Amino acid sequence: MYMVHSTFLVPDEKSEEVVNIYRNRSRKVDEAEGFLDFLLLQNDKRPGELTVQLTFDTKSSYLNWVRSEEFKKIHDLEKKYPDQELAAVIPTVAQYRVVAK
Repeated sequence: MYMVHSTFLVPDEKSEEVVNIYRNRSRKVDEAEGFLDFLLLQNDKRPGELTVQLTFDTKSSYLNWVRSEEFKKIHDLEKKYPDQELAAVIPTVAQYRVVAK
């Protein structure tokens, strides 16, 4: 398995707005070959720290998703989000290979 964490910080008062965006996400990634799971994690002590966790069967499946037209369309929409403060947020991305379960 292959996991990717995209962690970003938003103002605490906007965290619920962002959570709702992800609750209503397009789910296009769910259709990607090799996709296994999506989670949105919220830091218990810092509500404005959110992490998207994606799980794929392999690194190559993840890379195929990132290179897909659907991925590009979704991320282009994010750049056009009306709240420019949220649209400007750049996540820190970490990628992991699952080595034990």
